[in-house]
Amino acid sequence: MRYMKPLPLFHDLKNTTPQRGRLLGLDVGDKYVGLALSDFDNNIASPFNVLVRKKTNISLMASDLESLIAKYSLKGFVIGIPFDKHQVSSDAMQVKVFIDNLCRTKMLEGVKYTYWNESFTSKNVELLLKPLNLNHPVLSKTMLDKFAAVGILQGYLDFVNRKMKLKATE
Repeated sequence: MRYMKPLPLFHDLKNTTPQRGRLLGLDVGDKYVGLALSDFDNNIASPFNVLVRKKTNISLMASDLESLIAKYSLKGFVIGIPFDKHQVSSDAMQVKVFIDNLCRTKMLEGVKYTYWNESFTSKNVELLLKPLNLNHPVLSKTMLDKFAAVGILQGYLDFVNRKMKLKATE
């Protein structure tokens, strides 16, 4: 896996990839990793799936992601991370450790990724889902994680597409 800044990742995807590719948004939590999938034009993020986080065997998680890469023509990951200008949060450290561990497996070589600010995505989704009265705790949590991943990926897609349009008009 190779880190790229947000704009270069998108630019690289749009301009150097001969075939179309999609992005996968990841909302990394303690127990689950919520996933969102972009369309082939990388304009719209949709809720996709939730993976059970396997802290004890990261190679199983890498294997799950590896199969998704092949099956869905994934070209990169957009990983949510809480940004705080004043301090490094334990949640941010947890995400970075997770990504470092995925990198160490060497199973996802060639996959590019970037970080995107996920601050308040879970809270926003929680407020949206509250009226649905999802009483089953696992269903509620997995739904929250999927839609938090959508918030992360859609925020990224909106930003980079807007930047590309502005650049094209200059």
